[in-house]
Amino acid sequence: MNYDAIQAAAGVIRNLSGRPEHRVASVLGSGLSSYANQLPGAIAIPYSEIPGFPVPKVAGHAGTAYSVELSGVPILILAGRAHFYEGHSLEQVVFAVRAAIAAGAGSVLLTNASGGCGDGRAAGDLVLLRDHLNLTGHNPLFGPNEDRLGTRFPDMSAAYDPGLRAIAHQTASEVDVDLEEGVYAWFTGPTYETPAEVQMAKRLGADLVGMSTVPETIAARHMGARVIAISLVTNLAAGISPVPLSHADVQETADAARERFTRLIDALLPRLA
Repeated sequence: MNYDAIQAAAGVIRNLSGRPEHRVASVLGSGLSSYANQLPGAIAIPYSEIPGFPVPKVAGHAGTAYSVELSGVPILILAGRAHFYEGHSLEQVVFAVRAAIAAGAGSVLLTNASGGCGDGRAAGDLVLLRDHLNLTGHNPLFGPNEDRLGTRFPDMSAAYDPGLRAIAHQTASEVDVDLEEGVYAWFTGPTYETPAEVQMAKRLGADLVGMSTVPETIAARHMGARVIAISLVTNLAAGISPVPLSHADVQETADAARERFTRLIDALLPRLA
């Protein structure tokens, strides 16, 4: 948790965007990276120009920050994320979210692609996270605490903000997008989960399984930001799906759901300020 590096990155974001603060930040998961560059007036800042930002290497993760204004609200959109399984440390994985919060974001919207394991889940579902299971044995707060960022023992009893979730449900209703709630289980990847692992997660209460989001949530809550997360079910998880899993199928389902997902995000982002 390098406080000075995080503040330096936030300063570069302010300078390159020309905006003194961004009140909301969002991380775009698999298949959504192209969303931000289509927004009117979006200012693109490649991750490579922001000190400390790890550049994603996974297909579907662009590696560009976009500064935009929606309904008068300055928003920083992180198109693409670095994953733990790429070999980054968790400190690197959460660095971009920390820098966005340091740049003024009091609310963070995280998105991801997931495998569905809960009863009734189907590919194409959009699910609002109400809680998560960290099944990895890892945590981005391991090591000495940086008190200037947050407390040593952050409370996670409401990791996904109830007030923001209520706003998300109301917004989804207004734009005619089905949005349910569920629990997300974090595995490190990059292998997809085994059928036994999926059944374990399901019996522990998970509706979704995936390889991201949880460390970013922990880091954001550590810094006092409010968090909301929406998962796109791109496939049924192993042992539930009748066919082998592939990243190409994840991308295909994400592409098919993009219009619904972006319609929701368009309306929701400025309301999170």
